[in-house]
Amino acid sequence: MSEYYDALEVRSADERRADQEAAFLSQVRRVREAPGSYLAEADEVRGLDDLARLPVLRKSDLVRRQKENPPFGGVPVSNLAHVFQSPGPIYEPGGVSRDWWRMGRGLFAAGIREGDIVQNCFSYHLTPAGMMFENAIRAVGAVSVPAGVGQTALQVRAAHDIGTTAYVGTPDYLKVILDRAEADGLALKITRAAVGGGALFPSLRQEYADRGITCLQGYGTADLGSIAYESPAMEGMIVDEGVIVEIVRPGTGDPVEEGEVGEVVVTTLNPDYPLIRFATGDLSAVLPGQSPCGRTNMRIKGWMGRADQTTKIKGMFVRPEQVADFVARHAEVRRARVIAAREGESDVMLVRVEAEGGGDADAYAASVAEILKLRGKIEVVAPGSLPNDGLVIEDTRSYD
Repeated sequence: MSEYYDALEVRSADERRADQEAAFLSQVRRVREAPGSYLAEADEVRGLDDLARLPVLRKSDLVRRQKENPPFGGVPVSNLAHVFQSPGPIYEPGGVSRDWWRMGRGLFAAGIREGDIVQNCFSYHLTPAGMMFENAIRAVGAVSVPAGVGQTALQVRAAHDIGTTAYVGTPDYLKVILDRAEADGLALKITRAAVGGGALFPSLRQEYADRGITCLQGYGTADLGSIAYESPAMEGMIVDEGVIVEIVRPGTGDPVEEGEVGEVVVTTLNPDYPLIRFATGDLSAVLPGQSPCGRTNMRIKGWMGRADQTTKIKGMFVRPEQVADFVARHAEVRRARVIAAREGESDVMLVRVEAEGGGDADAYAASVAEILKLRGKIEVVAPGSLPNDGLVIEDTRSYD
């Protein structure tokens, strides 16, 4: 059995650069020739050395462009099978060809193979994560249980009855399943997990190891697919073979020195959906050297926070503009702050609301659930109580 997903993972640096440059120039041509192209500077590009001269495409730019030129903002799309929606709203295409989002590489590195039965606990509803991993599970030859999110008792019963051997989903939901199985007296056979959509805290990874489960994490987005993934060496995250990753100074498109923390900017080489210099809003840094596992691509240190205040809670992004929408909905609300915290090994969300006259906590809770797509505790405070520091989203979780 090969220890690598394919030969691309062990290319020399020169081979990889030559292959990526050819694919990149093809992407530039596709974008340049598309009606309403978002890349006016494409004519100036001659190779990868010109990449940093191109403008950064931000999510806010994509939202605006999609409104002006629906559904994908002038980005050429081919082999379209699905259209998904993420908060913003941002619309993403999906395809059904083998490993279209390239998530299979991370699953393979996590040890998931033909013969595995994989409980896919990402949502299949409107957002793409469930289908992204469904596609990846097929790519590695495993069998998928399209479980989605919630209904934990039914999930545990299914995992027990059919002999589920692997899990994909957010890092903390696996613990919910394991604890429920233990409480119900049902033995599970899960020994491998590939997680994403949130931080995998060291204490949680160790708990899974203590329960006989090897847990590796991947890093990707709905727009880009896989960006990087862990290998069994667990030294940083290896950049996916289907993207070009730059680390730039936040707020600019200027690459930083190796090892310096900056914003992750990604160019996809998927010809079906070319995004060039797409800013993730995430912070990371290049990790020098090559992985001990033998994979030769660049490594990054993994997710190191956000370049803006956008924060992922329970696998969902919460953005400052969503908090502003909440405030605007209630005339008596002056300010609000979303606080991301941890209780045990799970994410929790607190929303502090400055409101005249005490406000209506139930109405605020309903608005938060509708706008942020998450439920959280509401705490109504007197006007002037929140710090005057410009923060509308605060992350109090420790990533040590």
